[in-house]
Amino acid sequence: MERGEFRVAVLMATKDGARFLQEQLESIASQSHANWCLYVSDDASKDDTVAILEHFLMRTSYSIKIRPGPNSGHANNFMSLARDPKIEADYFAYCDQDDMWFDDKLARAIDHLCQAPRNVPALYCSRTLLVDEQNRELLGLSPLFTRRPDFANALVQNIGGGNTMVFNLATKCLIEKTNTPVVAHDWWTYQIVTATGGVTIYDEKPSLKYRQHGLNAVGSNIGWAARSIRLLNMFRGQSGKWNEKNIDALHSIECLLTSENLKRLTIFELARKGPLLYRIANLWRSGVYRQTLAGNAGMYVAAALAKL
Repeated sequence: MERGEFRVAVLMATKDGARFLQEQLESIASQSHANWCLYVSDDASKDDTVAILEHFLMRTSYSIKIRPGPNSGHANNFMSLARDPKIEADYFAYCDQDDMWFDDKLARAIDHLCQAPRNVPALYCSRTLLVDEQNRELLGLSPLFTRRPDFANALVQNIGGGNTMVFNLATKCLIEKTNTPVVAHDWWTYQIVTATGGVTIYDEKPSLKYRQHGLNAVGSNIGWAARSIRLLNMFRGQSGKWNEKNIDALHSIECLLTSENLKRLTIFELARKGPLLYRIANLWRSGVYRQTLAGNAGMYVAAALAKL
């Protein structure tokens, strides 16, 4: 099959996104890979979000489907789309309401993903170019991660923003098999692909402009402010609660995990309880890792404080 024949379902979750939505829609319409359909789940927007979507639908020939969302947070909004078996395509792309895609975003993702066997879960993600509300470059590029994408990393860290993620049908079929609550749709996608022995492609080249503004549901991971927030979350026990939720979700599909990753998950759980040295030893045995030295140090501090 030629690349242009591949059908892409763009999964957009919206809520009061009128301020920047039009630019995002235009960037999707400008994709060099034109074989796409936009599915929008709107969480009871009170602004002109739906009106903008309907106007875009009326003045273009693109296939756009708009429906009400679950109205229970942005992660559940995205999951309601990703878990819907009626949404069919060859590839699927998460889409935020306030970014601006580069013209080759979908084409580049498909070029990478089509190299994986169709029955193997495969996920593409990339860096982003950070811009401010006026579309001015803000902090350059998002962090460059150099360690291999793997379940040992996915257990404790998400390296790919959902706004950059594109995945194949095998991945969507995996997601459809889950119905437990998740911390974040993108982190869960990274976890489920790596846990089951799938392929994750991390592209060092950015695929979109990631707009930073006061209404971001999740902002950039860069800078001292972001590091301070992560540290505060650790001391408050928030990271531990997230890990607990992810572990519960992974156990719901443990029959799909590779034997090696199921063993890693079990040892990681041991690192979250018991005496201090027992926790530290099992964290080391689990082989889990974050992408930076500081991140790994923070993880061991969390284990020492029983906050992992």
